Amino acid sequence: MSLSKEMKPAGIVVKSLINAGVKMVFGIPGAKIDALFNELLDHSEIKLIVCRHEQNAAFIAAAIGRLTGSPGVCVATSGPGGTNLITALATANTEGDPVVALVGSVPRNMSAARTHQSMHLMEVIAPIAKKTQSVDHQDQVADIVLDAFRTAASYPQGVSAVALPLDIMSTFPSPFKAFPTKAFKPPVYGAAPSELISKLAAMVNAAKLPVLLLGMRASDPATVEVIHQLLKKHPIPVLETFQAAGCVSRDLEHLFFGRLGLFRNQPGDKLLAKSDLVLTVGYDPTEYDPFSWNVNCDLNIVHLDVKGCDYTHHYQPEIELIGGIGLTLEALTSQLAERKEMASPRICSEVSAEFRSWNDISYETAAPDVKLVHPLHFVSTFQRLISDTTVVCCDVGTVYIYMSRYFFCYLPRHFLVSNGQQTLGVALPWAIAASLIQSPNNPSKREKVVSISGDGGFMFTSQELSTAVQQECDITHFIWNDGTYNMVSFQEEAKYGRSSGVNLGGVDFVKFAESFGAKGFRVEKAQDLERVITEALAYRGVSIVDIPIDYSHVSELMGNIIGKEFN
Repeated sequence: MSLSKEMKPAGIVVKSLINAGVKMVFGIPGAKIDALFNELLDHSEIKLIVCRHEQNAAFIAAAIGRLTGSPGVCVATSGPGGTNLITALATANTEGDPVVALVGSVPRNMSAARTHQSMHLMEVIAPIAKKTQSVDHQDQVADIVLDAFRTAASYPQGVSAVALPLDIMSTFPSPFKAFPTKAFKPPVYGAAPSELISKLAAMVNAAKLPVLLLGMRASDPATVEVIHQLLKKHPIPVLETFQAAGCVSRDLEHLFFGRLGLFRNQPGDKLLAKSDLVLTVGYDPTEYDPFSWNVNCDLNIVHLDVKGCDYTHHYQPEIELIGGIGLTLEALTSQLAERKEMASPRICSEVSAEFRSWNDISYETAAPDVKLVHPLHFVSTFQRLISDTTVVCCDVGTVYIYMSRYFFCYLPRHFLVSNGQQTLGVALPWAIAASLIQSPNNPSKREKVVSISGDGGFMFTSQELSTAVQQECDITHFIWNDGTYNMVSFQEEAKYGRSSGVNLGGVDFVKFAESFGAKGFRVEKAQDLERVITEALAYRGVSIVDIPIDYSHVSELMGNIIGKEFN
């Protein structure tokens, strides 16, 4: 770090971003953060993308973090600009997405006064972030920004927020400049203790029905590659949480027994109940509550992660292996016996057949007058029409349960869902991120990205259609339209026998898309689904597909709960 020439803090921040490898910054300007926006004009290395709402800027930054493993950056002004980030930052922190939020604040001499946009934003953000800091002196800027990146990027990953007072950013120069690129690389964790790895290897080798339960922190590409090597040497049945989608490749698909979450009613839940060794890898309890899948508190669990477990009555691991997940699995693999097939093949075959049985049923309708599309008609058709390399971003709602259970993904972080906070509206902003990271400045190099939502979730962030169109993204967004908040509706009906406050409607999504300069499609009849999906995916640019969805069987999603007696 050079002390030869002083630099204004705004310049130090931008140089820090460059040294951290940041290519894009997302946000909305304001008087308390305009010094940073002004500085970005002089640095073409970073693309500044102005969004239509601060929450969406943070959603996009979070998806950058999830997809790349490096912190995405969002910027907001003081007061409501900062509070508008909260929902997206809470989602990112809960779901392990690295984000650095840079927030403007009033001049320091006004921080205790009742003045325009004065607010202790770091105190507001602190409960939902890994770390928050306020710059109190210009000589702190380089240190604090560096620490924010290292904190966000270190495992378990999450959110760092920094308050940048207006007077410091625009007035006081500092001799302490940005740290070099090497400083922004977070520490790498070694493998768990060797004696624990050896103990686990012996347990796996001796188990009659070991099961691998993969969680969100096991889903980065490097770790997934190690998981593949382990499975090729020692085949084990694999279950994924919704957020761990894509950890099992096509050539290992016979080891995949589904994704679990929300309700204990899946074939994979039966496999867990019969297992004599459940190895959780990168699993977080927010993904699928232990009291839902270990109902009798009697499963033999081993916890492998970068952090210690949340020890509860329903989650009491026999051993905990804490360290770098990939390195620990690599060491474990070297000590596993080579096998040609899974243990307990009869049980595995029965569960696998049940898991895949829905594929034997045709959900397409030949009747020309049927307008509504069965969810599994969409899933099966969509699965056939897209490539494995397509990134699919799914919003929360009934659509997220169907897609998480029935849509197969074979590459890590190619099927994205919000599975911790279950936040409505994430799909479109995440799709924008997935499009832009392919080539920030050259739209011709971007491949198709797909986002999917219900009609309610789409309207939460639909204003970012403008951003997607202006940035020349190639996104097809499918809307499962039933005119209600259906995921709320069917749970209310199960509890009370009726629903309340769920009716929506009133939007022509084709015209809505066209008003933003996007292309609008609509499925008029169920038998037209494949043709319309094909046309929409072939369209280059941003498009919306309005699909009237048939939720008449939706109660099945939470039905047939597996009882405590099953084992």
